[in-house]
Amino acid sequence: MEADTCPDCGQSWQDATAPGSEGAWTAHITRCHACATAARTVAQFESQGGDTRGLHVHVTRG
Repeated sequence: MEADTCPDCGQSWQDATAPGSEGAWTAHITRCHACATAARTVAQFESQGGDTRGLHVHVTRG
């Protein structure tokens, strides 16, 4: 059974795939600074030879 919504954006398949909907969407980019910090930390860890398998990152403010 096919889902009623796109698994990536969550929009209704009926609306998102309708020919008249082409060009009707606007995308916005938002950066989570906490996630960006975590990603940079993991990249640095990995570039120094760290094994990222099973790695979990806990981000705190400050």
